[in-house]
Amino acid sequence: MAMEDRTRTKVQMLYDACNEVFSSHKERLPTFQQIHWLKTLMASMEAVDVGIDKFGPGSPPSSPDWPKEQMSSLEVSKITYIHVHECDDFSIGVFCFPAGATFPLHDHPGMTVLSKLLYGSMYVKAYDWVKVDESNARTIGLAGTVKDGVMRSPCETSVLFPRSGGNIHCFTALTPCAILDVLSPPYSEELGRPSTYFLEFPIPSLPGYVVLEERDLPEDLEVAGAPYLGPPVVTVEDDLC
Repeated sequence: MAMEDRTRTKVQMLYDACNEVFSSHKERLPTFQQIHWLKTLMASMEAVDVGIDKFGPGSPPSSPDWPKEQMSSLEVSKITYIHVHECDDFSIGVFCFPAGATFPLHDHPGMTVLSKLLYGSMYVKAYDWVKVDESNARTIGLAGTVKDGVMRSPCETSVLFPRSGGNIHCFTALTPCAILDVLSPPYSEELGRPSTYFLEFPIPSLPGYVVLEERDLPEDLEVAGAPYLGPPVVTVEDDLC
């Protein structure tokens, strides 16, 4: 496919940038300039760019380049993940939430994560470790608050790093909402990057700090899958075919 066609859609431009940043320089963390580049690309993206109609069925597409078939935000009755792309170095996907849904406190081991709230509003709590003990069967430690407040779209793309930026966080959807996520590297049980969940215990004498203790996967956490209906993404593997 010609380069002008490949860069025609915003999701293709995001894939190309992620491939350049995370696959071409996998031996080091991305630079400030590279993070700024990705944030700028994600800042321009809307729900329709990944095949989601935030206004409900029947609304006309805003561009002939965007797909006629889209997933309606009104159809989301449980937390739903839309897989856009995943390789060894990064993943791109969208989490859709109905109002009132909560994604419990979890971490992102060794990851850089960029998140763009595509529509709606959500309450976010995020922490970073101050001191952590991983010598026992379950991780436990002291964590400091990074964010405790409401995010409303449109808002800035957020970034978290392996040890900063709010690597451990949870969400509660105040309205129907969706988050576009880029993770590098992706979760992998086999490679020692599982998703770990935590309970939080506030410290009354130490405002802004909590004790976090590892927990089992919450029994009430249910994440459905939905097909990606956005513009096609041409990958490096496709180019080699």
